[in-house]
Amino acid sequence: MQVLAQGELRKMRTELTDGKAHYQLVCGEQQLPLNALLGQRIGIRYSGAIKCLHCGRKTKKSFAQGYCYPCFTKLPECDSCIMSPEKCHFHLGTCRDPAWGEQFCFQTHIVYLANSSGIKVGITRATQVPTRWIDQGAVQALPILRVDSRLQSGVVEHLFKDQVADKTNWRTMLKGGIAPLDLKVERDRLFEGSARGLAELEQRFGLQALQRLNADEVSIEYPVLNYPLKVSSLNLDKTPEISGQLLGIKGQYLILDTGVINLRKYTSYEVEFCSE
Repeated sequence: MQVLAQGELRKMRTELTDGKAHYQLVCGEQQLPLNALLGQRIGIRYSGAIKCLHCGRKTKKSFAQGYCYPCFTKLPECDSCIMSPEKCHFHLGTCRDPAWGEQFCFQTHIVYLANSSGIKVGITRATQVPTRWIDQGAVQALPILRVDSRLQSGVVEHLFKDQVADKTNWRTMLKGGIAPLDLKVERDRLFEGSARGLAELEQRFGLQALQRLNADEVSIEYPVLNYPLKVSSLNLDKTPEISGQLLGIKGQYLILDTGVINLRKYTSYEVEFCSE
């Protein structure tokens, strides 16, 4: 096989053009268009080295998708409130890095509905639309609220979780055949069922804090030749060299005829990416 790229893996870069998702592999300093490789046999060879995404030091184990343990315990982007934004503690004066928090958390966030393995609610920075939807493998997405901070988006998401799931079933997502939904109908149903809770949040944050959106639904088509009937996960820690025919790309997964691999899980792993 021919080595096309080598270095530390990063999350695949994505772009939505005319409703179709386009992917680039990011490996070290190289960016490799992946859609063009559909149908070809590819390989990934893991050298055994992991370099921290932040400080660059070698680590035997990756934490929070690419960090060494010291960075994992100190960096604000690795704090528990990143996964559970409703637990933001900036106002308590205990943010790991207030300057980072002001830049990252105090910007416009979007609350959205998506159809990835069925309906789900999610949040993202406004600058990450539609990247976030592609990363989750959503075939449909609809922005429903605009808020001013990550805390506010997390509190709203937590409220909606009583009615709508907030996680994607990745196995179902990778099997394809996701039934289409009327997300605007689902949005109206969600607002109606959460009316009391939304009113309480408006009292807490201000009447203009939760801005309801009348946005258009976004549909996303993925570069997939064939979806797997059975989803089998490939693991670079157990099998440092994997190969197979590239049948598709969805979310942050490569779909091979030998199994599927979540490239984002292996952020900071040093690899060679090859193709016949």
